[in-house]
Amino acid sequence: MPILDNPRHELFAQNLAKGMSRDQAYSMAGFKPHRQNAHRLMTKDDVMMRVDELKTRIAEKAEWSAADRLSALKRISDTSEAEDPRVAVSAIAEANKMQGSHAASKHQHSGPNGGPIPTIDLSNATDAELETLSKFFGPLASGSVDDDEGDPSGEGQA
Repeated sequence: MPILDNPRHELFAQNLAKGMSRDQAYSMAGFKPHRQNAHRLMTKDDVMMRVDELKTRIAEKAEWSAADRLSALKRISDTSEAEDPRVAVSAIAEANKMQGSHAASKHQHSGPNGGPIPTIDLSNATDAELETLSKFFGPLASGSVDDDEGDPSGEGQA
């Protein structure tokens, strides 16, 4: 199907094919936001046929490019395995990520249920309480380590 005669209808169809809602696609095509008109335009046969065609093209391109990328990563892995195994391992890792075989690591920077990280204020602790804590936590609880001193990299001890 050729491009739609009305440029705004064509842009509306392209936006729908990209996954926008009909209201977003309607506004992005240059129309004044109006839900009923957006729905009406979406139900026109020529617009819907154009959206279907564009979605098919997008799907074909995505399938081809994913297969092409995997093929390229395999070639990289095969050719670099003898010379530099690190490159081969990286190519395999990328291929695994693309296929969903790679478990993403999760880093939580908040406390339980997304709340603040729990802390304990030891500024008013007695010497006896700090001594008890130092048995469990070592120099951190006794106050012998200053936050401004120590490892500037933030790595800490291994």
